[in-house]
Amino acid sequence: MNYLLKSESSVYYECGYSCESEIFIALSDERFFITDGRYTIEAKEGVKGAEVIETKESLLESAKEILKKSAIKEIIYDPKEWSVFEFEKLKADLSLNFKAIKNFSQKRRIIKRDEEIEKIKKSVQIGAECFDRYARYLQNALGKEEFELHFDALDIFGDHGRRAISFDPIIALDHNSAKPHAHPTATPLRSDSFILLDAGVKYERYCSDRTRCSAFASDLNFDKTQHFNNPTHQKIYDIVRKAQEAAIQAIRPGVKAKEIDHAAREVIAKAGYEKAFVHSTGHGVGLDIHEEPFINRKSETIIEENMIFTVEPGIYLEDQFGVRIEDMIRVTAQGAEIL
Repeated sequence: MNYLLKSESSVYYECGYSCESEIFIALSDERFFITDGRYTIEAKEGVKGAEVIETKESLLESAKEILKKSAIKEIIYDPKEWSVFEFEKLKADLSLNFKAIKNFSQKRRIIKRDEEIEKIKKSVQIGAECFDRYARYLQNALGKEEFELHFDALDIFGDHGRRAISFDPIIALDHNSAKPHAHPTATPLRSDSFILLDAGVKYERYCSDRTRCSAFASDLNFDKTQHFNNPTHQKIYDIVRKAQEAAIQAIRPGVKAKEIDHAAREVIAKAGYEKAFVHSTGHGVGLDIHEEPFINRKSETIIEENMIFTVEPGIYLEDQFGVRIEDMIRVTAQGAEIL
């Protein structure tokens, strides 16, 4: 199989190294990692199973030279990895059939290998420990605005700059939590605040992702079992938790991804909040924070053993608050393992 890769996660999966300036080419039994002089030393140390080529001109021109010298007639590429400008420049003067396969690399790595599963489990473990640390921090953060709470979340989850994080953490209070991807505001943490935290870390490039809700208290925690003084908070939280449990129960090899989504959505719809569940039920997690498989109402993907994805239903009440509960799941022969 002949294919062309450009995204860092895709390339890292193939050869154990990536950088921001690279093109990876696989031609049957030949593999090439093209980069520029800024990364050559690191590439020669890190790349496995591919020839490192330092370009003296441009990555695209070097890639074209390799393709011109080859005898291949067709090569696979992912159109999501390329700008129109770059792709048009790449294929100019090449008598090749460029076969577009969306999410090509993600499809190749949709079933996680044993070593990947262990790295993801470690990432999840570290992330959970950070949730506990952040809960302790919040107990002494009354009066701080979301801006500062967000800044300190970056510090805690990033271990003071020593660790990469999966994505920009979401720390949303009260009405701001009704926005699924809320940005920090000047809303202060109060003694009666509703709190939503969505965050994750990376371990050896592999991501984790988790969302929890809580309320400010002296024993504030991000356990999945929560007791809210506000009865509306409790009601919505319990519905979302029931929806997540239903989706997890639906997971097993052989089902379609849309059936898992339906299981969560059905619980929320029966409770009268169908229109308040505004996103999909989950997404794959690995080298990318969002990758195959996607657990949504249209996905025909057949679930297989050792796929890893999130289950994260939510209910969002505009100008009030929002609840999302998210865990990462590994598919097993028996069903679902909550990581």
